[in-house]
Amino acid sequence: MTEFKQIIKDLKNKIFHPLYLLHGEEPYYIDLVSDEIEKNLLSEGEKSFNQTIVYGKDADFRNMLDTLRRYPMMSNYQVVILKEAQVFKDFEKLESYFEHPLKSTVFVICYKYKSLDKRKKIYKLLSAKGAVLETKKMYENQVPGFIDSVAKELNLKMSAGVVDMLAEYLGNDLSKIMNELEKLSLNVEKGVAVTTAHIEKYIGISKEYNVFEYIKALALRDAKKVFKIAKYFEKNPKANEPVMVMGMLYLFFSKAFVLQSTKKSPYDLMSELQIRKPAADDLNAVKRNYSPTETVKIMHLLQEYDLKIKGVDFSGQDKTVLLTEMSYRILN
Repeated sequence: MTEFKQIIKDLKNKIFHPLYLLHGEEPYYIDLVSDEIEKNLLSEGEKSFNQTIVYGKDADFRNMLDTLRRYPMMSNYQVVILKEAQVFKDFEKLESYFEHPLKSTVFVICYKYKSLDKRKKIYKLLSAKGAVLETKKMYENQVPGFIDSVAKELNLKMSAGVVDMLAEYLGNDLSKIMNELEKLSLNVEKGVAVTTAHIEKYIGISKEYNVFEYIKALALRDAKKVFKIAKYFEKNPKANEPVMVMGMLYLFFSKAFVLQSTKKSPYDLMSELQIRKPAADDLNAVKRNYSPTETVKIMHLLQEYDLKIKGVDFSGQDKTVLLTEMSYRILN
């Protein structure tokens, strides 16, 4: 990400901007830049008088303006960080300050989970007067490359199979990926290749009993394996959060229905569906083993059991049986 690298490079070289707009769907890079400024722009002695952190839900417009317009004490800069700016109801009222920002104030705006409208004057002012970083969610087929790159930085030796296993299980949550890779770097000896045994021990992903193997078994209509994994999930709910499992199942079968509505193969639609080859193989199996009508039925079942797992329309005492029950209804 060019903007991210340039901003970090400038910060390391003591090149500061009066305004930083950090916005977009992916919070990981926003947090990295914000943390770099918070921890390193001022010395520890300067921070007590010259560093202010405000959260959007608690921010007051007048107090914010007063803070931004004050001058630093015994320092060249003061730092003001507005976190969760997307929920600050008076954010656009700061436009007057953005027109004439103080050079001695470094104002960091963390606007998460969505992008600021580029058509608005406020965005144009921020772009003209400061540094802008826009972050986007990483596509699933880009995740293995990210994991491989970070693993090399952490001196972790990983085979393509291990990288794929992590990518499939962790998805495109970059903060979660970084946490798990750092956990591995602390526990696996330098120079030792990371194995599936390490993954299972330190991250909790079972090579045999995970949501991707469950999806594959359903796609292949392999009843024996489906029930074996469902029973494992029921005994280990913390390792395989039921709500997460349901969400991934629904996403998978939604993509399967899209595929069944076209004559194209899943391999032709990998980019459009934002999937990698293992998922394309599973979608191809669904196309062979289920009719579009059956896929629609499965999606309705998933919605029904998702509500039951969340406690809606379920009067039974034991929720652990729900996944096995649902698996049976999907296959029959």
